[in-house]
Amino acid sequence: MTRKHIMTIAAAVVLAGVSGAALAQRDPAYAAARAAGQVGEQPDGYLGVVGAGNADLRALVSNINIQRKAAYTQKAQASGATVEQLAFTSGCNLIAQTKPGEKYKAPSGAWETRGSGPAERDSRCV
Repeated sequence: MTRKHIMTIAAAVVLAGVSGAALAQRDPAYAAARAAGQVGEQPDGYLGVVGAGNADLRALVSNINIQRKAAYTQKAQASGATVEQLAFTSGCNLIAQTKPGEKYKAPSGAWETRGSGPAERDSRCV
């Protein structure tokens, strides 16, 4: 499977709203946490808690990540890609789609706040 093929599949996952995760992400608690910089996108395709977070926030992020993994697994089985390939490529796309003021994990591993320019992504992101 080529990288271009994997990117196309991952883009479809992102555009499809990552299945049930899209519903969870409409949750006002998720929107508030994202706006407050308490959660952010990670290069591995999963949502992360910035800092310690409280139990409710960690549970919300865990639920979203379970749904993302299920969507990645389903799409990987249908496409011949691995779950990790799909998740990584989705992570590249999700970080690129962050809006100014939102958090994301940079290639250095540090949490960054998106400015007006593009987010800093892993060099393997196309």
